[in-house]
Amino acid sequence: MDPPNTVKSNKRPSEKTRPAPKTHQDGGASDPSAKKSKHNHSTHHSKPGHERKDKPGSSSSSNRQVVKASHILIKHQGSRRKASWKDPEGVVISATTRSAAMEKLQQIREEIDSGKTRFEEAAAQHSDCSSYKRGGDLGSFGRGKMQKPFEDAAFALKVGEMSEIVDTDSGVHIILRTR
Repeated sequence: MDPPNTVKSNKRPSEKTRPAPKTHQDGGASDPSAKKSKHNHSTHHSKPGHERKDKPGSSSSSNRQVVKASHILIKHQGSRRKASWKDPEGVVISATTRSAAMEKLQQIREEIDSGKTRFEEAAAQHSDCSSYKRGGDLGSFGRGKMQKPFEDAAFALKVGEMSEIVDTDSGVHIILRTR
């Protein structure tokens, strides 16, 4: 017979119980103003240093291909976000056609190819992405972290190879695979 005021459980003594999710009234999971603990999975790129790290030798890390790349982004009037560090109000971006952005990027690519400038220097000077401060370095990323055209181009490159112009919802890019 059990002592009074005890509750029987089917759980083993080592199993821990989880508290019920908080409700909207107490600032929990369903409260839109509550802090989110999940990473924001951007469709363009994630912040370097915030990649998910699996344990070495685990099946998910050994099956997962990761690349490291840098890029130069030129935004235009068709870009999904018409502001950048260079143009916070989006005045220049809103007036830039897609073809003008592609021409500018092609000129930058030719300067890099000719040795007139280095990729990192061109990214720091011309890129509309905040990665300009790191010479365009996006860090490492796996499949499903970038917009599909960007991802496909980055994974198709060999280390040290630079892409042709890649068009995404963010704008037009050239990508340099660094690992």
